[in-house]
Amino acid sequence: MAESMKGLKRTHRCTEVSSANAGETVTVMGWVQKSRNKGGIIFVDLRDRSGLLQIIFEQGEDLSRAVDAATFEKAESLRSEFVIAVVGRVEKREGNANANMKTGDIEIRATQLRILSESETPPFPIEADSKTKEELRLKYRYLDLRRPDLQEKIMMRSRVTAKIREFMTNEGFLEIETPILNKSTPEGARDYLVPSRIHQGSFYALPQSPQLFKQLLMCSGFDRYFQIAKCFRDEDLRADRQPEFTQVDMELSFVDVDDVIEVNERLLQFIFKDTIGIDVPLPIPRMTWQEAMDRFGSDKPDTRFGMELVDVSDTVKGCGFGVFTGALENGGSVRGINAKGQGEMPRKKIDALVEFAKDFGAKGLAYIAIQNDGTLKSSFAKFMTDEQMSALVKKMDGENGDLLLFAADSNKVVWDVLGNLRLEIARNLGLMDKNKYNFLWVTQFPLLEWSEEEKRYVAMHHPFTMPMEEDLKYLDTEPGRVRAKAYDIVLNGTELGGGSVRIFQNDIQEKMFEIIGLTKETANERFGFLLNAFKYGVPPHAGLAYGLDRMVMLMAQADSIREVIAFPKVKDASCLMTDAPNLVDDIQLEELGICVKSSTKDV
Repeated sequence: MAESMKGLKRTHRCTEVSSANAGETVTVMGWVQKSRNKGGIIFVDLRDRSGLLQIIFEQGEDLSRAVDAATFEKAESLRSEFVIAVVGRVEKREGNANANMKTGDIEIRATQLRILSESETPPFPIEADSKTKEELRLKYRYLDLRRPDLQEKIMMRSRVTAKIREFMTNEGFLEIETPILNKSTPEGARDYLVPSRIHQGSFYALPQSPQLFKQLLMCSGFDRYFQIAKCFRDEDLRADRQPEFTQVDMELSFVDVDDVIEVNERLLQFIFKDTIGIDVPLPIPRMTWQEAMDRFGSDKPDTRFGMELVDVSDTVKGCGFGVFTGALENGGSVRGINAKGQGEMPRKKIDALVEFAKDFGAKGLAYIAIQNDGTLKSSFAKFMTDEQMSALVKKMDGENGDLLLFAADSNKVVWDVLGNLRLEIARNLGLMDKNKYNFLWVTQFPLLEWSEEEKRYVAMHHPFTMPMEEDLKYLDTEPGRVRAKAYDIVLNGTELGGGSVRIFQNDIQEKMFEIIGLTKETANERFGFLLNAFKYGVPPHAGLAYGLDRMVMLMAQADSIREVIAFPKVKDASCLMTDAPNLVDDIQLEELGICVKSSTKDV
């Protein structure tokens, strides 16, 4: 039967007790991790968020060391996950210290015990590095969150947000909240919609970011804004995505690219040093988008290892291999990567890499395996002369024992194929050191990208991104050539955050809308409140937003952002614990003026 806490007050968390407290009487509370009855003496490992502490209940006539019979009998009933309160004396362990416990040099000799709550047998053990399937753990997330390794990740997240607030406040940023119920944006296909009861037939949209509001705050003269903002996006999920996520959002007035980068470099240095003890050398290296794509096939390159892309188009031009020459004739390129030391890779594994490449648009994958004795095994050698093969190997810096892999297609396909292939090979070879933290700024993104589906240019970031001043002359004639004042911060191949300098001149903004096919009427319909604000004196401004979940995931060396979110969703955006989303009562739909069409699937 559960007992009351009346008259008891916790004096310490479990690991706040140390040998310095020896001889003191303390009161600790928490969950029973495990209980061991050795006959006349019971050992209980008590757990709270700080860690474990050993409690001793002993029988005997020596009242200075033993508990009374009723208390000992109560201790005998303890089971895993019972919630208890214990009063006892701190004693040093003489000769039997446990080096694996933070409190391993002490124990609490109990004098009082209260069972505050009993527990059924949990559906899985509450232990670090659980081998239980994630689906079961997420169904019982409140139990999963008791695991010490998961609690440490969630507590790290709390420390990170506290450090962010400390730094931003000291830098003159104001924390200002922006609305959750908004108007749908041009990216509306990814909006979560909220029906209005009062305005039936109309909908709010949950924010994908506070973008427009933070620009309005700059128009309002607040100068430096930040927010740890909840955002929502209805998209397919991956290990580093959730339908609801948290952004560390900021905007600054009277700044340019270097100003935003400078303050954010110091922010990252501060967070990583104070939270996990990692020194971030400044300045963080920078690389243009074009260089990143050419060298790594990715705009978020992982620079912890080499295996960079090599453009061999000039080397193979005019060779007899139609796959190469055909790609070049169609305006594409031929590029390769060198998997050092993998020349003896079995054909079965090479074939698996070919199949992997096909998932990213490759029609195939050409290769040269340089054997340890220098002989070449190749999928296309018969189409090349010995001189051409030698020149190609030389261009790739090929040595005995290397495996050279080539893709030939449009630049976009080649980058995608080889960029992902180098990551796959690195994963297989264990080249991604989780203890390395390689930061990189990627700058000068293309302002626009061509949409084959819509047959028009679309903004690569958003339509308020400022073009590079020297590229303004190309807006009318070669819009695909225009670079943006946009920048991403990348860590170990993951985009931590991104931002840009914003357009604040009307003529440039109108030209941007024109290029992406937005008429003045449509632009006013969607963004009229922002455009009107710009009529009344708008300062030059720029901003950046981090994905907090991704940042903490990398800091905690977790495999998924689900490990650093208290109550995450699974891949189909559902919650296994609460069974959300779910049906609602008809009366609610009626009040909202909504009729739900039943969907039927063909059998």
